[in-house]
Amino acid sequence: MAINFDSNNFILGVIGAGAMGRGIAQVAIAGGLKVKLFDVNAAQSKEAVKFIGKMLDRAAEKGQMTECDAKTANARIQIIDTTQDLADCQIVIEAATENPEIKTKIYQDLEETLAEDAIIATNTSSLSITTLASPLEHPERFVGMHFFNPVPLMRLVEVIDGVRSDTSAGDTLMELGRRMTREPVRCQDAPGFLVNQVGRGYNIEAAHIYSEQVADIPDLDRILSEAAGFRMGPFTLLDLTGLDVTHPATELIYKQFYGEARFRPNVMLRARMEAGMLGRKSGRGFYDYSSGKQAFPKEATYPSYDGRPVWISKSETEGHEALTETISKIGGHLETGDFPSSDALILVTPVGEDVTTTTVAQGLDPKRTLGVDTLVGLATRRTIMTNPATDLSYRETAHGLLTADGVKATVIRDCPGFVCQRIISTICNIGCQIAQFGTAEPEDIDKAVVLGLNYPNGPLTFGDKLGPKNILKILEACQRIYGDPRYRPSPWLRRRAELGLSLFDKEI
Repeated sequence: MAINFDSNNFILGVIGAGAMGRGIAQVAIAGGLKVKLFDVNAAQSKEAVKFIGKMLDRAAEKGQMTECDAKTANARIQIIDTTQDLADCQIVIEAATENPEIKTKIYQDLEETLAEDAIIATNTSSLSITTLASPLEHPERFVGMHFFNPVPLMRLVEVIDGVRSDTSAGDTLMELGRRMTREPVRCQDAPGFLVNQVGRGYNIEAAHIYSEQVADIPDLDRILSEAAGFRMGPFTLLDLTGLDVTHPATELIYKQFYGEARFRPNVMLRARMEAGMLGRKSGRGFYDYSSGKQAFPKEATYPSYDGRPVWISKSETEGHEALTETISKIGGHLETGDFPSSDALILVTPVGEDVTTTTVAQGLDPKRTLGVDTLVGLATRRTIMTNPATDLSYRETAHGLLTADGVKATVIRDCPGFVCQRIISTICNIGCQIAQFGTAEPEDIDKAVVLGLNYPNGPLTFGDKLGPKNILKILEACQRIYGDPRYRPSPWLRRRAELGLSLFDKEI
């Protein structure tokens, strides 16, 4: 049926008055819609309305809305006692606990109560829309509408079509999302939907890197926030969301994808979850919070550059040029010959490869050879990589040299793709596979990730900025060195890299 959101007769039903339900109700009434709110716990409904009122008053105090508008909006919400009171609602959004049995009972009650053409939406973040709809008499009117927490601050909402969802129902929810001042994106039903799939590329890959003893946790957070531009490092983020929330969701997505290697959980994360090191909520996670705030360790003092000559490999042309320019500005003693002198510091600029493979392939002295990531962070926080044979004095020389101009630098142990190359490529690859499967349009994939995860770029933009050929090269190197299928490149990425196309380019 056609729904007129401007009609005085339109009423939105919301089931569940917890954090998500009250947030959905708040943005709905702020958008000019009438809302009926139901929760099995009547006290929680009353508390939710009280909380919403405070939030609207605070918005008025900040000048975000007038006092009159705040009072008018607050008057649009009504607490109801039973689901039968939702009979006149044309759309009902369920925001109950993530329990399929509880949700199914709610949907059965709604089918008995609502008109046959009323739309039922679920705010589930992890359960299959198609599976939830399967017991319904009218699965075509059932659609996912996944808001993000906290709802008033997070503009994104995913509108998810199940296998039997009617297109018009999803279209209506897209319009509803806009009326609620959200930014809706459309996607097909898939494990993790859109945002939660891509997010696994950040946290899981960082956990794998830490498990390999490439770098410690604070250094990984520093690199990814300062070099790559992520708002939070992965371990600070895990502490904020809580391992008891993030890790079970990861395991569920992995299971729902029938063991897809790209989403393979990390053993270390489960161990820490079972140990009760959940993050901020437990007072201890990857960092200590006993004082009430994160205890983030100070970085050690950098060594000084000793003036030793520096030779930069020309094997990667762009990397050689970028690093030569940087070290020239620093004032390093550069050698320009085809081969390094006997005591020169040797720097390589691999794309995807580890320093060991690069050193052996180029016939260099491993004791004097270190790698520098020139693709990501060269001007913000540099990443320097040793190999198992690197001499301590040469590591200190490289560290001192590359911090002599005031730019910070972190030294890590050998691994393919440094840290940023590897994690950005993993994120990009997952985004490309979402596009390949047709789960969402390329532009919507990036829009959802930027809005829902606050990443500096969406996965496809990340790929275009670093270059699809570089992303492909990094993934192929990781797959070859580890022998792990989680790095296998998506066909979407491979084809566009080989053809010199943007990752946003769609096939006719």
